[in-house]
Amino acid sequence: MTNVQLTHLQLDNYGPWTVTPEPRREMDLQALQTRLFADVAQFVGGYGGYVFPTRYDNLVAVTNGLDRRAHESLQESLGNRYPITVSLGIGSGQRPADALDEASTHLHEAGSAQDGDRTEVFGGEPLSKTARSDEDLHVAHFDVDDATGVYTDQLNEYDAYLAIERGYAALARYLREEHGALAFFAGGDNVIAVCPSLSDRDYHDAIDHVQETATVDLKVGVGTGYTAQEAGMKAKHALEHCREAGVPVVRDRGGENPKLQIASLS
Repeated sequence: MTNVQLTHLQLDNYGPWTVTPEPRREMDLQALQTRLFADVAQFVGGYGGYVFPTRYDNLVAVTNGLDRRAHESLQESLGNRYPITVSLGIGSGQRPADALDEASTHLHEAGSAQDGDRTEVFGGEPLSKTARSDEDLHVAHFDVDDATGVYTDQLNEYDAYLAIERGYAALARYLREEHGALAFFAGGDNVIAVCPSLSDRDYHDAIDHVQETATVDLKVGVGTGYTAQEAGMKAKHALEHCREAGVPVVRDRGGENPKLQIASLS
């Protein structure tokens, strides 16, 4: 059973700030967003978590392992180093989508993202240590079969980007609607999904759906763990085994001698 803790980080009053006292240069804003994401990723990664940009003024973090004090330290650090502040909401649940709904609700109840009076909100409570287990997180690491040969070395960069994005969008929507999982583009041809406990058939069905609707072929490695990084590293090893064995789905069961298991539908 999964027990996912997600944190929704939202920049306070960011839209109005970008045009006050007059519109700010776009590349300056892009640089600020990129630096802030990198700082959050480094901080959360130090606790074994993952962070993903959604719209860059909003970030979604998998924060199993971060307690209240860690979240407060992150807020304080960002407030000290940036001209804007960050509010955050924490939620947990067996389905990542439900955890994020809870996290976002804390922010919505505190006021609008463009409310100048809403500053550094902290909503929700982290999971207690007694509520944790070694299988809290299921991470699925997808990538595109032979993306370099099919797209990168054959198409101009924009058309290659559109093809990869088409596959990512189809996968993300399917996992969200069918299973309450959350998938995030992670650069290149990689997509990382935080999932509830899914069967081998579920992963095969997701891959089949993307091939049928977006004509993009995927493979996936799946790992479980106490933190996102632990589960994610197992998923990476499983994905490497996908490439070596030429199969679409592999699970890494973990342990000192990981048992990579090719998913079977028989």
